[in-house]
Amino acid sequence: MVLFYEGDSQLLLVSRHRKALSQDFRFVIADSATVEDLTDKARFQALALRLDLPVPTALLIKASTSSPSDIDLRFPVVIKPAQHRGAWAAIEGAGKALVVNTAEDLKKLWPRLAAADLDLMVQEAIPGPESCIESYHVYADQKCATVAEFTGRKIRTFPLSCGHSTALETTDCADVRALGQKIVQKLGLRGVAKFDFKRGPNGKLHLLEINPRFSLWHHLGAIAGVNIPALVYADLAGLPRPQGRTARAGVRWCKPWEDVRAARACGVPTFAWLLWTLRCEAKSAIAWDDPLPLLRGALSRLPYRKAH
Repeated sequence: MVLFYEGDSQLLLVSRHRKALSQDFRFVIADSATVEDLTDKARFQALALRLDLPVPTALLIKASTSSPSDIDLRFPVVIKPAQHRGAWAAIEGAGKALVVNTAEDLKKLWPRLAAADLDLMVQEAIPGPESCIESYHVYADQKCATVAEFTGRKIRTFPLSCGHSTALETTDCADVRALGQKIVQKLGLRGVAKFDFKRGPNGKLHLLEINPRFSLWHHLGAIAGVNIPALVYADLAGLPRPQGRTARAGVRWCKPWEDVRAARACGVPTFAWLLWTLRCEAKSAIAWDDPLPLLRGALSRLPYRKAH
């Protein structure tokens, strides 16, 4: 059987139990050390410095045992958990990270950070909105040869700053692709991965993170012409690889029930947003030729009443 995984917890489970799982499943995955390096922000920062990757300046802290004066970085800064942990929600709710604009703001925030008792990554912020975040997506085989790739960018997130993706678009960006290819070679990466970059005001690309797993982007990539999961399946099942290795630029994806909130926060009129959404080529959980998953999901949210 072919095994796919999505999310860091599934990635780590497969990686840490790869020997036992490989007895019954076929799967592609980066080597163990690379997986651990890329899922832990402190280890990732050390790896990036070792390989001279273009990451923002950052440091690792534990707020409960340090003080704001230890943050010798240029403000604004971005604070995020070094590892994904539930306690972060008490600090920032739905956001993946927190932007702190001044040293005074950091002092006010510090008691909440200290109470959470988390290992935190503090990183110099790259100016610009979330729409400046661009990505490179790749599937590299066991010889580290690129089987398929495409590039994309974020349109909207919710929350607007450091939020989760609600609208995305494929691109055809040469410098994103070239930098992604260069980093794949430096890492000796095998399997699938998503590289997130943020383009600064001067046009320079800064590497934010690398996720060596399947992601929601693969739905959009498939619609655009590069079906990475299908290529992985074909290789693992010993089947011919599907045709089509070039993604069309300008193909869009959205998560409507979240993107409507993001669009409203951006000042997009509801009618204009609705027209845009209807024209989106890919939508999360919605497919007019296969409506049952959406209907089942909607029914599962209805209040359950026990029959008497």
